[in-house]
Amino acid sequence: MPIKGARMGQISRPGAVLTYEEHGDGPLAVYAHGMLGSRASDARTGLLNWPSVAERTARRVVAYDARGHGESTGRAEPADYLFPALADDLLALLDEVGDGAPAAGVGASMGTATLLHAALKAPGRFDRLVLTIPPTAWETRPAKAEEYRRLADVIEQHGVAEGLAKAAEGAEIPEIFRDLNVPPTLPDVAEDLLPSLLRGAARGDLPAPADLAALTLPVLILAWDTDPAHPVSTAERLRELLPGSTLHVSRQATDLVSWQPRIVEFLS
Repeated sequence: MPIKGARMGQISRPGAVLTYEEHGDGPLAVYAHGMLGSRASDARTGLLNWPSVAERTARRVVAYDARGHGESTGRAEPADYLFPALADDLLALLDEVGDGAPAAGVGASMGTATLLHAALKAPGRFDRLVLTIPPTAWETRPAKAEEYRRLADVIEQHGVAEGLAKAAEGAEIPEIFRDLNVPPTLPDVAEDLLPSLLRGAARGDLPAPADLAALTLPVLILAWDTDPAHPVSTAERLRELLPGSTLHVSRQATDLVSWQPRIVEFLS
């Protein structure tokens, strides 16, 4: 469900219709969520409040559901969920809602990967990036990719509930979240699309390290500790590779409340 007061819109893409919402007015900032999430699931976490961000930065914030997620549609084609394909969706959204001026980009996990691929595909479309919880990449990506492929197989054979139960067996809650008592969240993805999405993600990675040095725009990187799906090592490597970047790592869950003020300051 959209946040109250949001202006809603949709754009058509090959094999998908993307749903988005807008808040505020001013220079554009666009937000791309993480894999298996959506605008609605992000709103439930309370980590970022887009109406507040729009008001405090005097920006027009556009948050959208990636193809196959939330209220956006998709198809069961793994290639549709490769990061470069998701980057094409993001650039098409900018064509639809932008005014031609460079936009600020904010991403989380899969959204961070989407932003980096989009910024390299179309230099000049962004004037700054906020990269939160960068996912496994490069050396750490193959093990996570294998997890995605195994989970896709189990879901196809036994359904989402059993697949997620098997994936949770032996998995530890990251230390940073152990005291939060947050209930587990279900994927905001249709069951018939989930295996294809996972297989697409298994074939994805962040851009090659050698290519990232071309991104000289300001970048804020926000990471949290002890989460193997979003290792601090990726964030630290991005800090080394992106010449205009700064990094903040949250070591305790109580520090996560600082993320919105940091983003507001960076976007203002």
